[in-house]
Amino acid sequence: MIFTDIVPELLSLFFVSFLAATLLPLGSELLLLGVVNQHPEFTWHAWCSATLGNTLGGMTNWLLGSYLLHFQDHRWFPVSASRLAQVQKIFHRYGQPILLLSWMPLIGDGLCLAAGVAKLHWFKSLIWIAVGKSMRYGALIWGTNALVLS
Repeated sequence: MIFTDIVPELLSLFFVSFLAATLLPLGSELLLLGVVNQHPEFTWHAWCSATLGNTLGGMTNWLLGSYLLHFQDHRWFPVSASRLAQVQKIFHRYGQPILLLSWMPLIGDGLCLAAGVAKLHWFKSLIWIAVGKSMRYGALIWGTNALVLS
């Protein structure tokens, strides 16, 4: 099989991974494992596609969090000023390495959103999010292969 034959599957994996990292309740793991199972020679490409999509989805949450701050003075804003200060204090106490946990179900999307609210530097956040998500997908692919092949 040549690379151009798998491009539609990699694009689908990218978009599903992107959407799974936003606040939508989606999962990309089964699609990733399906692509790797069907095309093991393109495992590296599938890993990169899923990681890139999921990382950009996480950064979309970061961007939304930073944008939400423009509305903090409105009455309808869902977070109080004291709670906002508390979130910022937590992130500044633990630092950006906490974004390594951005892959976790239920809390990962919120961490990325909160990182934007806490005004963490976008590029450093991008690096920590990418590392966390790439390690998760790597563990999923190679861990599954080790279990299946053993």
